Amino acid sequence: MNKTISNRDVVCQLEDHIVSDMAGEKVMLSMKNGKYYNLGEIGGVIWDYLKEPIAIQDLIDRLVREYDVEEQACSDQVLQFIEHLAREELIKVEST
Repeated sequence: MNKTISNRDVVCQLEDHIVSDMAGEKVMLSMKNGKYYNLGEIGGVIWDYLKEPIAIQDLIDRLVREYDVEEQACSDQVLQFIEHLAREELIKVEST
């Protein structure tokens, strides 16, 4: 992935993943690349939000409202997580 992801981009899950809850954390198997991922608790929440296309800024706004987190810290962490998912080809990123 060469493109820089921004808060204005829209993201959503790609298909071909098996996801399960394990003790409050989401774990996933990518059928495409055969890798397992532990998304963690908040990563699992984010993954659920990505079922439908969502602007990254809207995702950040939701998380800031739901959790006790500063917007800039949330934005930094979400962008890092989204970039990782994109590198692993687990999500689709569309520039707006």
